Amino acid sequence: MNNTKPQIHIVIENDQPITTSRNVADNFEKNHQHILRDIRNLLDEDVSNFGQMFFEGKEPDSYGREQTIYFMNRDGFTFLAMGFTGAKAREFKLAYIDQFNEMEHQLKNNLPGTYKEALLQLVEQVEQKEQLEKQIQLDAPKVLFADAVSASHTSILVGDLAKLLRQNGVDIGQNRLFEWLRDHGYLISRKGESWNSPTQYSMDRGWFEVKERTHQEPNGSVRITKTTKVTGKGQQYFINKFLSE
Repeated sequence: MNNTKPQIHIVIENDQPITTSRNVADNFEKNHQHILRDIRNLLDEDVSNFGQMFFEGKEPDSYGREQTIYFMNRDGFTFLAMGFTGAKAREFKLAYIDQFNEMEHQLKNNLPGTYKEALLQLVEQVEQKEQLEKQIQLDAPKVLFADAVSASHTSILVGDLAKLLRQNGVDIGQNRLFEWLRDHGYLISRKGESWNSPTQYSMDRGWFEVKERTHQEPNGSVRITKTTKVTGKGQQYFINKFLSE
């Protein structure tokens, strides 16, 4: 045998710890077919309580073909491993026993001691499940928003942002959104040329950009218009903010 640390694989099945013939074969460096043979020999010998210690199952091999496997509890493993000799075999047997003890300890501590405790535990599990389902429903729009906006490289008008919010259950229109943005310091509220332009605070955080256009008037003069647009980063920020509120 080599010096590889045992990879003991024990799980809870039908309220008891079990391992598999495949895991035993791998750890004790034995041919799995030989382990199956030894277990079947026990069956042929009409071992008492064999059906409570071993039960047959199937698992796919590396090619996806169904192969026979035996599951065994602590008693089954102990009975099977009695014939495994040598210092290394003793080390592996002790490792299995320690793991069986640990799993049984966890199982014992997790089981309710009385009917009342079992009922309270069941009620608590149901309540936790209901709370989780409610939270998932609440978080779903936020997640959709984040996924949709985080990949966006296109800036949109404030009015378009209002439409997105309304489509996802936020009761707000373009005018009220402009008002909200001004009241909360994201847009300039001072009347004049800068009205509805982003504040320096918003610009520094990359939530808005300003598009300028030049218009040639009939009299030959030039007029410049500025349009405030919400960046992809800004869309994600404001959408998540509205949803969280």
